Amino acid sequence: MSHPASRVLGMLELLQTHHRLTGADLGARLGVDERTVRRYAGTLAELGIPVAANRGRYGGYHLRPGYKLPPLMLTDDEAVAVVLGLVAAEQLGLATEAPATGVALAKIQRVLPGVLASRLEAVRESLGFTLRSRQEGAARPATATLLSLGAATRSRHRVSLTYRSWRGGVSLRDVDPYGLVFHAGRWYLTGHDHRRGEIRSFRLDRISAVDAGTETFEVPEGFDPVGHVTRSLAGVPYTWEVEVLLETDLDQARRRIPPTIAELSESADGVLLRCRANSLDGMAHMLAGLGWPFTVLRPDELRASVAAYATQLAALADRQPAG
Repeated sequence: MSHPASRVLGMLELLQTHHRLTGADLGARLGVDERTVRRYAGTLAELGIPVAANRGRYGGYHLRPGYKLPPLMLTDDEAVAVVLGLVAAEQLGLATEAPATGVALAKIQRVLPGVLASRLEAVRESLGFTLRSRQEGAARPATATLLSLGAATRSRHRVSLTYRSWRGGVSLRDVDPYGLVFHAGRWYLTGHDHRRGEIRSFRLDRISAVDAGTETFEVPEGFDPVGHVTRSLAGVPYTWEVEVLLETDLDQARRRIPPTIAELSESADGVLLRCRANSLDGMAHMLAGLGWPFTVLRPDELRASVAAYATQLAALADRQPAG
């Protein structure tokens, strides 16, 4: 920040983020003396930015209350981070129902220097995503719903939800909100549902009203909102409880096995895989495809499926080309 203009803008940024700073504080942060700080304050005043200076022991510099600050000033790196974040939010469905993402992008584009705006637009036009994009027309949560639940989760206050089930029925739920989770293009709230007496997950786009209460709660020690949501979504009708010990490390296992498929945890002998399966034959195929040694802990019927698949592969290996 060697250029005087950069220091003046730096002083404005400091005054935006701090209620009051003394001349000595500002000088130390900007690398100038207090006389120069007074000159910078005069420069800001000439630009129409009302910087107030108070003398005395508790004096200092501050922006007058009620003043509407000018648009954000972003460096090139900051502008790239903001634009790419907005593009990703729109692509993946992270944004709320209000059409704010496109409006925010347009505003930022208008205030960026021409060269940078052009280069960022080129990146946007050429950018592709390997992650699945949100479905066109998919429901999104209301901004007020997301913000209200975020505040209640942080303050640990119980909330009353007006909730619509997947069947269309509407009910009132009293919930202790443990955490917010974004998963596979949708927002979820996970917490203790007092109506059911158990921890449940709720889609935010099905919540039509949130009323914060006064009762507080404690989150169970070690509770993992992300793990609960992914496990509950994987909880389709099943026949078998499966536990398998994989001879690999946790990082490798997580790269190959999505959390929607199985729960993974580290053990002394490798990685413990737990899941629920409709088909043991399909489970055997998946385990063989991973390419790691493994030990079936349960059920015993899975051993038979693995053996049958091994016999099938051995028979295929013995086949000779025709002619």
